[in-house]
Amino acid sequence: MCQFHCLAQTAVITGIVLDAQQQPLSDVNISAGQYGTSTDKNGFYVLQIVADTETGIVFSHLGHKDVLLENLILTTNETYLFNPVLKTDAIQVAEVTVSPNGEKRVNGIRSISPESIRKIPGANAGVENILKLLPGVSSNNELSTQYSVRGGNYDENLIYVNEIEVYRPFLIRSAQQEGLSFVNSNLVQDVKFSPGGFQAKYGDKLSSVLDITYKTPTTFSARADFSFLGASASLETSSKNKKLSSISGIRYRNNALFVNSQQTQSNFNPSFTDVQSYITYRFSNKFNLNFLGNLSVNNYKNEPLNRQTNFGTINNPRALLVFYDGRENNRYGTALGALKGNYYLDDNTTLKLISSIYHTTEEEYSDVIASYELGEIDSNLGGETLGNVINSRGIGSQFNRTRNDLDALIFNLQHKGIHQKNNTIYEWGVKYTHEDIRDQLQESEFIDSAGFSVRPPRPEFINNQPEEPFNAPLVPFTGINATNFVKTNRFSGFLQMGTQTQWNNGDIYYNLGIRTHYWTVSGTAIKKVSQMVVSPRAQFAIKPNWKKDMLFRASAGLYHQPPFYRELRDSTGTVRPNVKAQKSIHVVIGNEYSFLLWERPFTLISELYYKNLRQVNPYTLEDVRIRYAANNTAKAYAYGAELRMHGAFVPGTESWISIGFLKTEENRDNRGYISRPTDQRLKLGILFQDYVPTIPDLKMYMNLVYNTGVPGGSPSYADPYIFQNRLRDYKRADLGISYIFAGKDKTFGSDHWLRSFKALSLGFEVFNLFNNQNSITNTWVRDVDSKNEFAVPNFLTSRVLNLRLQMRL
Repeated sequence: MCQFHCLAQTAVITGIVLDAQQQPLSDVNISAGQYGTSTDKNGFYVLQIVADTETGIVFSHLGHKDVLLENLILTTNETYLFNPVLKTDAIQVAEVTVSPNGEKRVNGIRSISPESIRKIPGANAGVENILKLLPGVSSNNELSTQYSVRGGNYDENLIYVNEIEVYRPFLIRSAQQEGLSFVNSNLVQDVKFSPGGFQAKYGDKLSSVLDITYKTPTTFSARADFSFLGASASLETSSKNKKLSSISGIRYRNNALFVNSQQTQSNFNPSFTDVQSYITYRFSNKFNLNFLGNLSVNNYKNEPLNRQTNFGTINNPRALLVFYDGRENNRYGTALGALKGNYYLDDNTTLKLISSIYHTTEEEYSDVIASYELGEIDSNLGGETLGNVINSRGIGSQFNRTRNDLDALIFNLQHKGIHQKNNTIYEWGVKYTHEDIRDQLQESEFIDSAGFSVRPPRPEFINNQPEEPFNAPLVPFTGINATNFVKTNRFSGFLQMGTQTQWNNGDIYYNLGIRTHYWTVSGTAIKKVSQMVVSPRAQFAIKPNWKKDMLFRASAGLYHQPPFYRELRDSTGTVRPNVKAQKSIHVVIGNEYSFLLWERPFTLISELYYKNLRQVNPYTLEDVRIRYAANNTAKAYAYGAELRMHGAFVPGTESWISIGFLKTEENRDNRGYISRPTDQRLKLGILFQDYVPTIPDLKMYMNLVYNTGVPGGSPSYADPYIFQNRLRDYKRADLGISYIFAGKDKTFGSDHWLRSFKALSLGFEVFNLFNNQNSITNTWVRDVDSKNEFAVPNFLTSRVLNLRLQMRL
């Protein structure tokens, strides 16, 4: 018995208890077995319970009937929000369907433990780091927080923080320029993710929804995190009367540790900083106001020096040796301010008004000259020049110049409402969005890789010398020079109904909804264009009255993605206002099976999906930069299968293993189907947590990812139907080991130096544990002799060691 109490992990249930008039109830008794507490004068409570164990909780108060919360299973360190209403009539919240990783959701939304997000190691630790371990979610770049879902690209994912849509910078082209994700994991209370088939209340994108909820603190707390990669700190406050609460965070990150592990040697001086706050003020029990603010500045300064990349085969090894001159100077500054008002009209109706404004100013300035040598490698083990380039087959240079400036302002005003009647919930919303984009593009690339300056392979530059004189001007091999002023006005709305009923003693859930989106595009020298789309969507689930805890789900719908600014701009920088919304028919069927294994809770989730895409806007993907054709000349499809099993493989921890298969192809101009840039066929992700049984405070966290290679792209002006080679498979393992000096289960006397810490841990992380050589793109280099172009892989980071200190007061 003593051993159980020593090793038992805990979770927390918290909230506010109200009466029928929506007034807070004080001195409500709350009991869960041997645990118990009561509400304060404002109705707030916090109760700690045993994790990974089925628990029943009773809320009782003199003059009111009890509220029973049954069959609740929470994972270790999970915080579950529950706000019961006590009435004079009998109320019982029976058979609450909660799976080992949080609330089981019949709408295809998956819940992820915030504590796992904060702990699990990764080159870009946070929410996206965990998402990349899910089946169907792919990323072949550890420095990027962006991800593709079930064959979509980075622009096809919705992200919300407390129902406020957030945006990413536009111009970032490489992952090492990204810096920080918008989502600050230290502020997160709940994470929900849907990889497809989501409800009508979510916006108009083709792939996924990431729905983040930031905390509303009830007590004071402070958290700090320090490592070789940067530092972060957060502060939670709450006033004595509980009317005002706030949570704020500041982060700093430096990617030099990773960039210095790459093959390109450089003088690297990055600075990624952001500040966020989420503030709540309760004017009354019927009305509260929330504010979300964010300021972010990414300064990226890079002076590349040299690079040697070895490639080829064992029998025919080659190398690319590059010497650089020049530098990159990029700056991305973003600001977001949002207000959200919540008015509780009565017990069953909530009205919301949300407004936000997002502003970004982005600068990309670079002048880089690269002189390269392409040749064979001396593989003679006894030679003095082992590993050096010999027998040069190509000597040339490349000059890249960039002067890009972008200023974007996005304003949103939205009303949402929820009304519950018996077992049916009605939700509706209307939204207005105004986008003002001012963009200047000036990019040029000059190539001298065959003894003379290479002009673009266009008809006006055909050289028939000496038969015909050739006097065409010297122009860059690739170049963009455009100035765009674009304004977009969008009106969208949704209406949906969700209900629960019984059939043959089983529970049936279904949701029916419809969205509409109307938009106009205008601007300088741009003809005004208006378009409209309608998107019906439906979800259905049934939980049979079986001894086995099984849930079957199905969803289908028509999903549209009206073009955003980047989708309107073609490869020459010209804005095409007539670009139509891409559309996709989603069909998803799934099953969730919760069971006990080794007397511990587990869940097996399986899904099959199919997407039929029309009016597709083709694009190329280089690192994280997406460039669209700005037309709708393609059609595509995606289908796949996914499995994920998660639970307490080790008592008191949450781990999972996931596997997914995907195939996605497109047909451009009826030329036949070829793989899309995100055609990630096989995905394996493992998240494993453990501890030493005799030293339970010594924790281990590991994530492993295996992705088969995606298409490697093609040289400029080349036909993608010819270049269908793939990058090498992506294999990566990240390991974290830490010792817990203070935590929820460790208390100290008043004279102990750790008495002030709610949590304190120190450890180390090893990124890319097995030092795999992964690549994200190819550099195309011309061979003078054969005039062929070689695909030289651009390798990502090698093995890196990081120390990390985390604390919470």
